Amino acid sequence: MFIWIVFIGIAIISYMVQASLKDKFKKYSQIPLTNGMTGREVAEKMLRDNGIYNVRVTSTPGMLTDHYNPTNKTVNLSEDVYDTCSVAAAAVAAHECGHAVQHARAYAPLQMRSALVPVVQFSSSIVSWVLLGGIILINSFPQLLLIGICLFAMTTLFSFITLPVEIDASRRALAWLNNAGITNAYNHKQASDALRSAAYTYVVAALGSLATLIYYVTIYMNRRE
Repeated sequence: MFIWIVFIGIAIISYMVQASLKDKFKKYSQIPLTNGMTGREVAEKMLRDNGIYNVRVTSTPGMLTDHYNPTNKTVNLSEDVYDTCSVAAAAVAAHECGHAVQHARAYAPLQMRSALVPVVQFSSSIVSWVLLGGIILINSFPQLLLIGICLFAMTTLFSFITLPVEIDASRRALAWLNNAGITNAYNHKQASDALRSAAYTYVVAALGSLATLIYYVTIYMNRRE
């Protein structure tokens, strides 16, 4: 019963965090930067200021689909960020460039996360079926559930390694936005608030993954008893 209470609690918190993030992004998207720079221009300037010239800034469809791709070295900004001059666009663009800076500086947690990507992709493709089969065959073949737990543990580990990566990218972004004069005393707090809300989504995701992992471990341990 306790684990279900935790699941429900995390689900509610996750919904609230996501809703808050969308509301803040919408709110801060209405506040223009005084220098008139778009998200693309902010990203390109941050890359140049950090001595990075081999990373391209591109536009990608969707909302809040912004990401850095270390494989082809591109900062991919959503349409609402790429061509928009706003506090939210600047914060998001700088955050994604923060990942590019991490890559260029060989930031250890980012390297660890990148190394786990193929493993997590493989695990995610089969873990649901392995866990389901493990629960069905818990009495005759409990080892299958243990294999599923190990696979799911990789995704949980990935979620927790993601936390310092995202937090550090935001720290780099906010420091640069302030030092470069992109934000001022008024809207810098808003940029910080937007990135803080985004970080909360990763925290909730990591806790949710951990709770799920504990749930499956509990099933396995009870079987052993």
